[in-house]
Amino acid sequence: MDDLTHPPEFIVKPRGQTVWEGKTLKLHCTVAGWPKPRIAWYKNNVLIDAKRHPEKYTAESNYNMHSLEIKNCDFFDTAQYCVSALNVKGEYSSVATVVVKTGPLDPKPHGFCSEHGVTFETTIIDKFEVAFGSEGETLSLGCTVIIYPTVKKYQPEVVWYRDSVPLKPSKWVHTHWSGERATLTLIHLNKEDEGMYTMRVNTKSGFDTYSAYVFVRDADLEVEGVPVAPLDVRCHDANKDYVVVTWKQPAVEGSSAILGYYIDRCEVGTHHWAQCNESPVKYARFPVTGLVEGRSYVFRVRALNKAGVSRPSRVSEPVVAMDPSDRAPGPSAPWTGIIKFTEEDSTVGVVPGEPTDVVVTEATKSYVVLAWKPPGQRGHEGVMYYIEKCISGTDTWQRVNTGMPVKSPRFALFDLAEGKSYSFRVRCCNSAGVGEASVSTGEITVGDKLDLPSAPGNPVAIRNTDTSVVVSWGASKDVKHLVGYYIECSEVGTDAWVPCNNKPVKKTRFVCHGLTTGTNYVFRVKAVNAAGYSQSSPNSDAVVVQAAISLPGKPTGVTLLEAAKDYMVLAWTAPAKNGGADIRGYFVDYRTVKGDVVGKWHEMNHQALTTASYKVKNLKENVFYQFQVRAMNMAGVSKASLASAVLECKEWTITVPGAPVGLHVLEVRDTSVVVLWESPAFNGRTAVNGYYLDIKEASAGEKGWKAVHEKVNKLKYMKVTGLKAGASYVFRVRAQNLAGVGKPSAVLGPILAQTRPGTKEIYVDVDDDGVISMIFECSEMSEGSEFIWSKNYKAMTDTSRLTIVTEGGKSRAIFNSPSMEDLGTFSCMVTNTDGISSSYTLTEEGLKRLLDISHDHKFPVIPFKNEMAMELLEKGRVRFWTQVEKCTSACQVEYVFNDVIVTQGKKYTMNFNQSTGIIEMFMDSLEVTDEGTFTFNLVDGKAKGTTSLVLIGDEFRELQKKSEFERAEWVRKQGPHFVEYLGFTVTEECNVLLKCKVRKVAVSFCTAVNISPGIYEVFLRDDRGKDKSTFSLTDAGTVSLMNVVIKSTTSSSEIKVVSTEHGIILYSMVTYYNEELRVGWLHKDAKIAASERVKSGVTGEQLWLKINEPTEKDKGKYTMDIFDGKDGVKRSLNLTGNVWGEPAPEVCWIKNDRELVSDERYKLKFEHGKFASITIATVTTADSGKYALVVKNKYGTEAGEFTVSQLFYLNCTVCMYVTYLFDVMFAGYKCQSQQQFVGEVEQEDADDRVV
Repeated sequence: MDDLTHPPEFIVKPRGQTVWEGKTLKLHCTVAGWPKPRIAWYKNNVLIDAKRHPEKYTAESNYNMHSLEIKNCDFFDTAQYCVSALNVKGEYSSVATVVVKTGPLDPKPHGFCSEHGVTFETTIIDKFEVAFGSEGETLSLGCTVIIYPTVKKYQPEVVWYRDSVPLKPSKWVHTHWSGERATLTLIHLNKEDEGMYTMRVNTKSGFDTYSAYVFVRDADLEVEGVPVAPLDVRCHDANKDYVVVTWKQPAVEGSSAILGYYIDRCEVGTHHWAQCNESPVKYARFPVTGLVEGRSYVFRVRALNKAGVSRPSRVSEPVVAMDPSDRAPGPSAPWTGIIKFTEEDSTVGVVPGEPTDVVVTEATKSYVVLAWKPPGQRGHEGVMYYIEKCISGTDTWQRVNTGMPVKSPRFALFDLAEGKSYSFRVRCCNSAGVGEASVSTGEITVGDKLDLPSAPGNPVAIRNTDTSVVVSWGASKDVKHLVGYYIECSEVGTDAWVPCNNKPVKKTRFVCHGLTTGTNYVFRVKAVNAAGYSQSSPNSDAVVVQAAISLPGKPTGVTLLEAAKDYMVLAWTAPAKNGGADIRGYFVDYRTVKGDVVGKWHEMNHQALTTASYKVKNLKENVFYQFQVRAMNMAGVSKASLASAVLECKEWTITVPGAPVGLHVLEVRDTSVVVLWESPAFNGRTAVNGYYLDIKEASAGEKGWKAVHEKVNKLKYMKVTGLKAGASYVFRVRAQNLAGVGKPSAVLGPILAQTRPGTKEIYVDVDDDGVISMIFECSEMSEGSEFIWSKNYKAMTDTSRLTIVTEGGKSRAIFNSPSMEDLGTFSCMVTNTDGISSSYTLTEEGLKRLLDISHDHKFPVIPFKNEMAMELLEKGRVRFWTQVEKCTSACQVEYVFNDVIVTQGKKYTMNFNQSTGIIEMFMDSLEVTDEGTFTFNLVDGKAKGTTSLVLIGDEFRELQKKSEFERAEWVRKQGPHFVEYLGFTVTEECNVLLKCKVRKVAVSFCTAVNISPGIYEVFLRDDRGKDKSTFSLTDAGTVSLMNVVIKSTTSSSEIKVVSTEHGIILYSMVTYYNEELRVGWLHKDAKIAASERVKSGVTGEQLWLKINEPTEKDKGKYTMDIFDGKDGVKRSLNLTGNVWGEPAPEVCWIKNDRELVSDERYKLKFEHGKFASITIATVTTADSGKYALVVKNKYGTEAGEFTVSQLFYLNCTVCMYVTYLFDVMFAGYKCQSQQQFVGEVEQEDADDRVV
């Protein structure tokens, strides 16, 4: 019998289920084993005793099939359920997760509680509103709960939910129930805390709920532009040395897209965080390896973009690094017997079989995860696994985990080459050996398998409250593993997008709170999964944040306008609040009054009235009536107005007209408004012939009324200008006939003079076909909104003049045949809005301007940036060209010469670059027959353009000569040729060099020549061609040469001073001296006269001044002039001082107690922190004086003073004539008065050479 025993084995494991609250579910399993295993069920590792709780659980076992029934599920039944099977061969278990959804959490009708004999009624007051918090803050939510009736020692159960998931108390979540007040406190907010919070009050009679959304904003960024922190970091698939970490991408990527994420780990009990990945990963899922078996870890994630790294996310829950097979299955089933094994297990020593179903569960460019099923033949000691890989195209299998086999049937492989293909297989092993390899997975290419989500569908924004908008959108198509959606909003007119939620939502509808009332917003949505973000959806239509449509308010001011024997005319004022939609009409009720007895109210009209006045017919003469009015919009009918005064139905005898009715305004702006009205119901004795409009500020008294105009207005509208922005005004109108002016109308207003944000005006457009139209746009269209066009504020009856085309929030009024008949004011209003309207006045001048533009559009001309021009190119080629400002790809060019179309060929080459608009035509040369007119004709759709160039007469012949010359030059330059022709230069040593610059030759000779008058020539020739250069040294050439040489000899050395036994000598050396040069000495800018004591002279090239027995009078500035009868130059003065200080001092120069600044005359320098110098250009007597060098730092100031009077650096220019014979260095050979130069020339394509 012992040979037949075997441990428990789950043939069918229980499956996890999700059910709605109040439903019943069953968990099933099938277990084999011998002896027959004993079955036990656990809930969150706590044994379930079904016999003690038959109202909740029913456990059944039939043969090998077992089940657990859970009745009337509630949120407390959400748990992990474990079934354990135990016999003498061992214990095995299986786990299933049950999730109980609470649905919409709508309150249920309260039922009778038989236990207490009452029906509990729950009232929730002092409710928490939509809340906003920032990361790191603490936020509390609370409500007051009243339970009636009060039963002693009975308390309701208060449960808090976030996104329909019950919250458990933790270090982040604190709950409190005082008996009246329920409070939830969120400690150190994180984005994971964002969501819909619901408080549920459970009583014995049922439950009540209240919900509101909590938004968690990101904390302030430490570095501008970096991403915000990721969120919802979780651990999955824990093994002994690795765990898969997942997270959700943040709503805000920062100033640039997120490049990837860093994952950090920290061992529980320490504070040391270690980065797990060297390179950032883009996939929001990463297996972390290198864990120590048996230790617990927590993880966090940081995002990276170009600006830097974000703050870390909230840490994950701790996870233990161990194989799932080593984890405790929970408490063992009750078993008190002793198991003894008397015989050796017959399966010991069996080599395990091969694993099955080896699949790749995850594949990214960073890693690959394998999973498989254990083999059927594996013995009882357990098995471990080796993983092998094979690169595509080879037959070599490599073992991946050579060091240690793994116990769990899953494994993560890293360090694979992206883009390469691999095959994988698995082997089992135990103490008996290693089994056969599994079937290969087939080739798997390393790379991201999960695609980015597609962009969500068009979002639709709908008004909700004064601070919120409901946004709905189409779900992303073909998306896998969707994490959720992020919604963003932007104020119209800006490019700044702000996240509406910081935690992704999975539904396709979201209420965006915290918006500014009256502001115009657009919205967009993006989807996110582990691979990243989708493209943003298209922007929604703009919507103004204001309360959604509701019932209108009550009409007011029901008054009598006219009375007769059997009818009365009533008027009233529209309600102050229209409920967010246009008033569609009114209903009038009436009742009779006899003394103190009033009758019942009756409806007067069954169809809604479109005006704020009504002629009540079929009344009885001398009977008293009261009236009330109700307004209607698309949301329904309002409450009735206050009843009118008691009115008697009898004939009126008034001669003046009654009060105008139907006052309303359009086009409300900061400084203007248009007031409109209708004719009075009672005209008086004669017809109405005009109106007067009165105005006053709303805060002024009755004496504040004043007429807007002096002359009678025959129209039933008027534009009032000159209003004060932000002020409120009221208006009234009086009608006039021949008998006089009647009573004023009911007061209209107050009207706030303020331009609504986002207000647009009608503008005129002329399209490419010359069609003239007026366009009006509205971004606040709601259901049922329509554009209503009118002319001079009257409904247009002649539809032949305009064609109205409306698409979405834009309406276009097209002029069919614009003429003088169309002059006037055109207005457009949008129904079901808060008075959105605009107008445009078409004047005679404006119409003429529009007709001119229309003509230009119908018959367009291609604009030219440049008219046709001509230029000569290399080889004497001629280029005709022009450039157009813009053209399309369909633009065509026709090339014409003397009215004959020319085409591409040997003579003409054409080119048209449509991207730049440049049109070119090339000719290799100009011939006599090419004299005439060249034309480019352009056609671009309807647009045409023409440009021409006339080349005739002298202009053509001059151009032809230039073309021929350029071609000859090109031919010359194909062989050795001169770049610079033969000329001369004078060196500093007064040597004269004849030189030229040549190209495509190398020169290697040098000749010294005695220059004599004549003509010098240089010839270049080889197989490629020849060239010649000539230099004339005749009379004019000799004079030019002499002048240059003389200029070059006017250099001199610095003036030096030496002392002798008789006095001092000042002297300077010149390069050459000629008797024709005049040398003069000056003292203090005065010429020095020769005497026995002061003498000057020349010795060789030395110019000197001797002063015997100098005295105080000899102090001062000395100047030496060298003059050739034409010009002379004086030297500049340079003074230098060495300074020192720590810290480095500041330096300035002072002359005669005034600070000098650096300019063209004074050059001030301070170099290396030591050397201060001043250079005075072209010294004159004005530069004499007292100079000082001032240095200072924080420790003090010092000045070095001196007087400029004796020592100078003098720079004199010496000019002289020289003889006509010189030594000239030329090409390496010396030639005496030769007429032809000789040299060696090597042919070489090299840089220019100087000869």
